[in-house]
Amino acid sequence: MSSTVRRAAVRRAAAVLVAVSALGLTACGPSEDGAAGAPTASATSGTSSATPDATATAAPTTDAPKPSAPKAPKPTAAPGTTKTAKPSTGPDYDVFPCSTFDVTFKAELAEPTTSSYLLKVTNKSGKACRALGHPIVTFGDLDGAAHQVGAAPGIEDALLLKPGQTAYAGLTGGAGGAGSKTVSFIKLTMDTESDLTQTPLKATTPGFHVSDKSSVTPWVDNAEDALSIG
Repeated sequence: MSSTVRRAAVRRAAAVLVAVSALGLTACGPSEDGAAGAPTASATSGTSSATPDATATAAPTTDAPKPSAPKAPKPTAAPGTTKTAKPSTGPDYDVFPCSTFDVTFKAELAEPTTSSYLLKVTNKSGKACRALGHPIVTFGDLDGAAHQVGAAPGIEDALLLKPGQTAYAGLTGGAGGAGSKTVSFIKLTMDTESDLTQTPLKATTPGFHVSDKSSVTPWVDNAEDALSIG
């Protein structure tokens, strides 16, 4: 065989191989299209990246102010149930009765013929007190006390003695005679309307005649009235 014939045969065989190879590539096309599927993944990735990050873009959370509870209306008094204010009792309603611890005591001769004496007590304390009722007068070492004459006000209206003020009462003994006794001093305690134990106050009364008619008036605020009661 000539060299020319051999070359032609070789070319034909090469052409056949090329054609067969081309057919093989065409048959393998679907498996090599993996790259075509890539856009799908890329699209998916694109879609995923297009979705905003919920954490990053979430609106800031703020606590809404809590509504305050409504105040309950104040109850109003029903008609006819309004209380009436009590009247003031005044600044001296709680003043205590005077005792012998609060006062000084003097007895001055007012009328010798009747053995009448003016009794005086003066508030020596630093607070006000009330001279209640009548003085309680006893005679020296004798038993018994002077009779009380004249009306005395109640405790709420009793004579108020501020520090340094004086209350007066009249003591009448009686004329000397049969049955009378003479003492040189008298003793006085104050009416406190209580069981307070007091120390009697003493005053000298030379030649005072004591009888069953010896009497004492209530406390007043002046000497004239003290000696005119009875």
